Amino acid sequence: MSRLTLARSAGFCYGVRRAVTMAEEAAQSGRPCVMLGHIIHNGSVIEQLEKAGVQVVHSVEEVPTGAAVIIRSHGEGRAVYERLQERGAEIIDTTCPNVSHIHRLVSQAEEEGRIPVIIGTPTHPEVEAIAGWCRNPVVLSGPDALENWLREHPELRTQPITMVSQTTSTQKKWNLCVEKAKKECTNLKIFDTICNATCKRQSEAQELAAQNDAMIVIGGRDSSNTRRLTELCAALCPTVCWIERAEELEPSNLYGKASIGITAGASTPGWIIKEVYDKMSAENMEIEESFAEMLEKSIKTLNTGEKVTGVVTGITPTEIYVDLGTKHAGYIPVSELTDDPTVKVEDIVKVGDEIETYVMRVNDQEGVVTLSKKRLDTVKSWDDIEQAKDDQTVVEGVVTEENKGGVVVSVKGVRVFVPASQTGLARDVAMTELVKQHVRLRITEVNRARRRVVGSIRAVAAAERAEKAAKVWEEIEEGKRYTGVVKSLTSYGAFVDIGGVDGMVHISELSWSRIKHPSEVVKVGDTVEVYVIAADKEKKKISLGMKDRTEDPWAKFTATYDVGSVANVKVVKLMTFGAFAEIVPGVDGLIHISQIADHRIEKPGDVLSEGQMVDVKVTDIDFENKKVSLSIRALLDEQADAAEDEDGSAE
Repeated sequence: MSRLTLARSAGFCYGVRRAVTMAEEAAQSGRPCVMLGHIIHNGSVIEQLEKAGVQVVHSVEEVPTGAAVIIRSHGEGRAVYERLQERGAEIIDTTCPNVSHIHRLVSQAEEEGRIPVIIGTPTHPEVEAIAGWCRNPVVLSGPDALENWLREHPELRTQPITMVSQTTSTQKKWNLCVEKAKKECTNLKIFDTICNATCKRQSEAQELAAQNDAMIVIGGRDSSNTRRLTELCAALCPTVCWIERAEELEPSNLYGKASIGITAGASTPGWIIKEVYDKMSAENMEIEESFAEMLEKSIKTLNTGEKVTGVVTGITPTEIYVDLGTKHAGYIPVSELTDDPTVKVEDIVKVGDEIETYVMRVNDQEGVVTLSKKRLDTVKSWDDIEQAKDDQTVVEGVVTEENKGGVVVSVKGVRVFVPASQTGLARDVAMTELVKQHVRLRITEVNRARRRVVGSIRAVAAAERAEKAAKVWEEIEEGKRYTGVVKSLTSYGAFVDIGGVDGMVHISELSWSRIKHPSEVVKVGDTVEVYVIAADKEKKKISLGMKDRTEDPWAKFTATYDVGSVANVKVVKLMTFGAFAEIVPGVDGLIHISQIADHRIEKPGDVLSEGQMVDVKVTDIDFENKKVSLSIRALLDEQADAAEDEDGSAE
C-alpha cells in the first residue's frame, strides 16, 4: 500500500480564488458578462463558467454591447481599460492584487523617468499585461537575457532602472538577475514581486519530491506555475506525473511506489485535487492495521515537540489525563490548558473528548508524558497568522499595551505589533486610547524565527471605508438625508463623514443666521443630520446642507414685521455705506449710514459695532427682491418729536 501525502498549499492561490469567486458571482447575478480571455489557466474552470453563461472573447471589439467584462487574473494593459471605458463597458477586474501592485510599480517608475525592467516570460499573459502599463518596458526572460541587454547597451548601466519580477518566476532565477544587476547598474531600484504563495508552493513541492518515490502534479498544460512545479519535482524525484484531471492518471504506472506526493498549480480547483486524491486512495486499497502495526504503535517512543492526539480519560483540579494509545500515560497540567485564567477546565474539555496536544516532556522510565494544549494552540495560532498574512484576511484581537512607536495587539495569543502610522489614529491622539480596545487588523509581516509579527489596523479601516464609500456613491441622490460625523472645519465650511465619504457643508448652509466661522455651529466629532444638495460622481465631490429648508426665514419675517414695525436687531456686518443687521435668522436688513444717527457720521463704526443689539424701525420692504431697509434715526427723530411735544405741553 502506498502512502499518499498532499501538499498543504496545493491548488488555488489567493489571487486565483478571488478571480474565480468574482466570476462566479457575476454569472449568478444574471447580467450579461464575458471573460476577456481565460481568467485563469484551467480549462475545467473555464468550461464551468461558460456553462454558467460567461463566454470567452479574445478582443475588446468582440465584447457585446451592454455586457460586463471580466478582466482575467493575469491582468491587462492600460490600453485595454481605456478602450473598454470608451465603449462604456462595465469592468469586473479580477486582476490578482499582487499583479496590480506590479502595474503600479512600473507605471510609477516610468513617470519618475526610470527604465522599467520586467524579469519573466515575454509571451506570458501576466508579463504582457505588466508591460502594457508603461510605454517603453524592457522584458527579459532571465539572467542571460539581462547580461546580453547590458552588454548591448552599456550606456544604460548608469541610467535609473526599476526591476520587477513575474509573480510566478522561480526565486533562483530572480536572485541571479538581482545579483547581476547590482554588480552592473549604479542607479537601481529592486522590487521582489514574486508571490509568497508561489514560493511556498514550490518549496513544499520540492520537499515532497525529495521525500517520496513518485509525485503527481495537477494543473493545466498552459499554466506556467504548474510547469515550474513539474520541473522542480523532476529534479528531485525519479517519477513525476503531470496531469490536468483524474481521468488522465493511470495508477498502474505508480504501482510499487511506497510513497507518493501530490501537489497542484495555483489554477487548480479543490474539486479536481479531490478527484485525483480519491482515485489514488481507492487504488491503494487501504486496509485495517495488522496486529504487528498496532503493536508497533503501542510501543512507540514519543519525542519532545511532537503533536499527538488522544482521548481525555479523567479531569482533576490540577491535571487532565489523556489516553494517547501508546505505552505512555499522558497528562496536561491545568496551567498548560489555556492562557485565559478566567476559563474553567470543564468549559474547555470533557471526559471522552478527543484532544490534540504538544509533547513537553517524556519520561520513558516512568511511562509518563507531560502535554500542553496551549503551546500547541500557540503553534496553530502562528500557522493561522501566517495564513492570514498570505491570504490578506482580516484578524481580530485586543490591544494589550502601548509600545515604543506603536501598540501591541493580542491575536489568538500571538503578540502583533502595530506601528503608530498603522493604528489609524490622528497624530494628536494618544495611542493609550486604543488599549483594551477590540480591533480588526491585517497581518503585514511575519518572522516566526524572530517571533515578530507586524499588523495594520489602518488597512482594514481604509478597506472598510472604501467599501462603505462605494455603497454611498452607488445610492447617493439629491435631497437624500444622512446622519454624519463632523470630521474637520475650515474657514469656509465643515467636512462631514456620511459613511465612508466626506461631503462639505458650506458655511452658508450651516445656519440661517450669518456666522463668521463654522465653529459657531458645530465642532469636530459632532453627529449631525445633513442632506445632499449636489453630488458630482466623476469628481467625487458632495455638497451638503444642514439648515432646515422647510423653515422659510422670509415668511417668518413678513408674518412678524411690516413697514413701521420696531425690531431689536443684531449688527452683523459693518460696511462703508452702512451696517447689516439680522432681524430674524436668515433675514438681514440694511441700516444706511444716513439712518444710523441723527447727525452726520464719518463711518458706521463711529456709532455701531458688530454684535451690538439695537432698536430699529422697518422703513421699507422690497418683497420682490427680499430686501429690508432699517433706520435708527427714525426712532431717534420720533423720540425727539415726543420730547418737544412734552416740553410744549409743560409751557
